[in-house]
Amino acid sequence: MRKLKIAGFTAAFASLTLALLPVQWLALRGNLKLSHRLPVRYHRLVCRLLGIRVRVHGNPATERPLLLVANHVSWTDIMVLGGVLPLSFIAKSEVAKWPVFGTLARLQRTVFVDRTRRSATGATTKEVAERLSSGDAIVLFAEGTTGDGNRILPFRSPLLGAAKEAAGGDGTVFVQPVALAYLRRNGLPLHRRDKPAVAWYGDMDLIPHLAGIVAGGGLDVAVAFGEPILFGAGTDRKEVTRRAEAEVRRMLTELRRA
Repeated sequence: MRKLKIAGFTAAFASLTLALLPVQWLALRGNLKLSHRLPVRYHRLVCRLLGIRVRVHGNPATERPLLLVANHVSWTDIMVLGGVLPLSFIAKSEVAKWPVFGTLARLQRTVFVDRTRRSATGATTKEVAERLSSGDAIVLFAEGTTGDGNRILPFRSPLLGAAKEAAGGDGTVFVQPVALAYLRRNGLPLHRRDKPAVAWYGDMDLIPHLAGIVAGGGLDVAVAFGEPILFGAGTDRKEVTRRAEAEVRRMLTELRRA
């Protein structure tokens, strides 16, 4: 049964991706609105194939520029958030080189960060600022890496400098905290000992983890959107980072209690 599930997912995922990939490529080349809407539909369909059910609490901010600051549990976070609203992500530069997934990331206009070169941070900050200023909603996984699903790592503030740069003069950027919680599997609560099997962290290989997600049964994921934090040109990015982290921790606690 496990092999049948994995084979069925692989066939369906390949068919869906091969059908929509050239459409998205053409939409990007033509700068069409479809290039923003199509990834949302794609991610929703991939979540369905993976057996992931998403429940949203609160509302994504409608104001722009918008930087979404979220905790990070697994590669599935991309599909979960990407199926809620049109957005792009900030990811480590290694992702761009991954087979298939690197291509998909580029087609969603991901901003890649080279963490091995400190000199590259300024260029990345500028690119993020330009994208925010143009009206794109961008997700920053502020921990800088994935965790084991049981705890949140300290949020890192350097890339929030992009929000400061985008604010410019007297402008304002909206920084919205977002909490992701993986709550149930096959209808049963995920306890502390179960969550590392869902989280993708450390030196885990992607393909075996993907196979485990497919074969393991349906997942219920909650996404909570907090109140946006106004980030002006004179705002302390470290203070905004602390406030965003505190809000994500609070929302996660509420989601787990509920």
